Amino acid sequence: MPVSELSKKDEIKNELCKTGIEELDIMLGGGVPTGSTVLVVGSSGSGKTTLCMQYLINGAKEGERGVFFTITEPLFKLTKNMEGFNFYDKKLIESGMVNLIDLRIISERLGLDTEKYTVEDASALLDILRDIADELNVKRLIIDSITALCYRLQTPEMIRDFIFKLGSSLAAMKCTTLLTSEVPPRKFQYSQYGIEEFISDGIMFLGDIERKGDLIRTFQLVKMRGAAHSRTKAAMSISTKNGVELTPLLKSRE
Repeated sequence: MPVSELSKKDEIKNELCKTGIEELDIMLGGGVPTGSTVLVVGSSGSGKTTLCMQYLINGAKEGERGVFFTITEPLFKLTKNMEGFNFYDKKLIESGMVNLIDLRIISERLGLDTEKYTVEDASALLDILRDIADELNVKRLIIDSITALCYRLQTPEMIRDFIFKLGSSLAAMKCTTLLTSEVPPRKFQYSQYGIEEFISDGIMFLGDIERKGDLIRTFQLVKMRGAAHSRTKAAMSISTKNGVELTPLLKSRE
């Protein structure tokens, strides 16, 4: 990579993208380094989609356009589940500040096999994702989930190539990306395929612990390149009023 491109990448990384979730931004030392690709890891029901949508909506409220690509959930279900949260603003979607796109529909329109992608299919999909991000001039992008997408990519080489190229091209546009990653409950692992975490710049791990018969959601920043971040595990709650809330785990005992 030429020196000019390296310096440009370093310049991008020095900028911060605030999540708008106060406790999380404090843990990050101000925000996610702009242009990063971050895995949001957890089992079903851990709060991944809510956290990502809140990040997207908060950015739109500050003038940063975003796009949410869903693979596993129809758009009507996604919006219905979000309508109960105070942070959700339907006007941001109607105005085009937040764009919701079903990747399965795009795949069908491109004539791709929705179950298994060839190298050519993956390349075509990658081009579409980049073109949409560029055309809409988005600064925040979500893929929910990268696990479902990787399942269709079939080989470790295709997965590695896809995530690397996607992350590099979006970083050049100063777009900060969150990829949700599905893992089995009670498993301290970051992906199904063991590849995504090495390509990504950051990992946010959403887990749980059992306490007196209750399951308490937890949140931990495992890594974030370019940021002096906290790795302290926090208790995570989700309320209709504030969305995702983080509290130091020791204080949660009180």
